[in-house]
Amino acid sequence: MKKLFIKTYGCQMNVYDSDRMTDVLAPLGYVPTGTADGADMVILNTCHIREKASEKVFSELGRLRMMKDRARDQQGRDVTIAVAGCVAQAEGEEITRRAPWVDIVVGPQTYHRLPELVTKADPAARHRVIDTEFPEEVKFDSLPGEHAPRGPAAFLSVQEGCDKFCAFCVVPYTRGAEFSRPVNGVLAEARRLVAAGTCEITLLGQNVNAYHGEAADGSSWSLARLIRELAEIDGLTRIRYTTSHPLDMEDDLIMAHRDVPQLMPYLHLPVQSGSDHILTEMNRRHTNDVYLRIIDRLREARPDIAFSGDFIVGFPGERDRDFADTLSLIDKVGYASAYSFKYSPRPGTPAAGSDEQVPEEVKAERLEALQQLINAQQFAFNKRTEGQVMDVLIERNGGRDGQMAGRTPYMQAVNVAADEALLGKIVSCQITEAKQNSVVGVIQ
Repeated sequence: MKKLFIKTYGCQMNVYDSDRMTDVLAPLGYVPTGTADGADMVILNTCHIREKASEKVFSELGRLRMMKDRARDQQGRDVTIAVAGCVAQAEGEEITRRAPWVDIVVGPQTYHRLPELVTKADPAARHRVIDTEFPEEVKFDSLPGEHAPRGPAAFLSVQEGCDKFCAFCVVPYTRGAEFSRPVNGVLAEARRLVAAGTCEITLLGQNVNAYHGEAADGSSWSLARLIRELAEIDGLTRIRYTTSHPLDMEDDLIMAHRDVPQLMPYLHLPVQSGSDHILTEMNRRHTNDVYLRIIDRLREARPDIAFSGDFIVGFPGERDRDFADTLSLIDKVGYASAYSFKYSPRPGTPAAGSDEQVPEEVKAERLEALQQLINAQQFAFNKRTEGQVMDVLIERNGGRDGQMAGRTPYMQAVNVAADEALLGKIVSCQITEAKQNSVVGVIQ
């Protein structure tokens, strides 16, 4: 057996992709390991969204070079190093130029070809292979079944790519155009996951609510139609989806939140800014008011629904009044959680060339103010759940002896005193204490 270590950066879709890389390499004898030391193959599955993403990858590659050299000089062993994901897609040639010890560069649409690429690569001869195409064949048609159970909660990728072209985002260039997996493939994978012990599935996509997959009869299913069918699978008790775009929040999906009890009352719906001026500059193609009306309609359909969001501060041209509009939107929505970032230019995106870049110190001040508001809302949301009895999915061991960790329907992290026998079970818990990023529960 050969040891495989995958380091995953970024979004949940990369987590899913890393799992699938493990699956495609299993027939070659690779088994997962928890550390790069001693591994026969190391894959960096990269993300291009965050600030200085490329430099972080090159820094890690520098450490891997030393590990690779030690393995060869001290153990006579060759280690295959691969870079996958969005940085690989965007900067494949640069990776091979700056890090010639990398053996394989593979994009997010071609990792199903990894067995072939591993065969072609020769670390001893320093023969490198690059595959960053957007192939005609559908990646998902080439993926094998899952090599190992995914656990109580699992990701399932149903949609990839993006046609929105937000001015700050590289996804359309690294993941390609929007593509929806056919219905039968999604349902088959979901059934395999449930049969292996998964009871919660999160449907993934860059714009997951843009899903329009082809069904067996040639018709096109929306995400809502897919969710309703998934809810019929015995043993699948929880369904989530992420990440959504406001433009694709259609009526039938809003009604699914009302009608499908397996669809959890928690939705990640990014807005990025509360300023119409900045939303226009971002090419988001919706307004502050449109977003708030969607929130209202979702709350009307499912009164207990909770929201998370994404926010970018310091986008080029953002003025004090634009930032004030963002704070106002946050105040109106009342988020259970949110992700917030300082704007950083992504090479090749329209906003990167703007001459209205916001000074770093202003970005930092705004980010701190925004996070203070979000943190206060998150703690207030957790505090409101004190005393409530909720169903909690026990997902893993906790940080202390005799402790297990799980999630409420609202994605709150819960720590409970429990036995490992409850792993994978949904148990009734009373929330006894709220913290900033988690809650404490007692099993009823």
